Amino acid sequence: MTARASHFLLVLAAFLTGLAIFLGVFIYATGQMGRGGAPGSSAIGGPFSLIDQDGKPITDQDMKGKPFLVFFGFTHCPDVCPTALFEVSEVLRALGPDADRTGALFITVDPERDTPDVLKSYLSSFDPRLRAATGDAAAVTAAEKSYRVYSKKVPTTAGDYTMDHTALVYLMDKQGRFVAPFNLKRKPEEAAAELRKYL
Repeated sequence: MTARASHFLLVLAAFLTGLAIFLGVFIYATGQMGRGGAPGSSAIGGPFSLIDQDGKPITDQDMKGKPFLVFFGFTHCPDVCPTALFEVSEVLRALGPDADRTGALFITVDPERDTPDVLKSYLSSFDPRLRAATGDAAAVTAAEKSYRVYSKKVPTTAGDYTMDHTALVYLMDKQGRFVAPFNLKRKPEEAAAELRKYL
């Protein structure tokens, strides 16, 4: 192979490599940023149609217009879920009057046991501005898919079961777009200050 041919092949290889990298970045950027949010925002969140703790319909459209937090869990959860809801309640308390300009939604991953009445009783231990949602299995599964939530029924002794599930708190903006996982493991005032940025 002549020196000229070798040079041509090196230039061609460099061009093709650069083109491949450009296309990869372009596809990633348009796919992840397609809705104008943070990376990954286009993949998390979306339509859901459920029933709240008062037995009234609640959809993703009802949550829009103000930033809101979403957490998936279940009322029989021994520690993670009540801890997260307590921490969300503390953030709402720290927000003071601004709490009415935000939202917080607890979506069950256990619709078999978590009826509206059960959810209403459960929420009585937390901030009254917290809402909860359930529905039939198909509706709950659809909500889980929208938020890329994993859940699985895990049998326990005596024929009972628990639920294994994703335990993230999702921060959504006023348009219902995913911003980022919301960190509750800090002072409530610090978490409240972050949430205020999206008011």
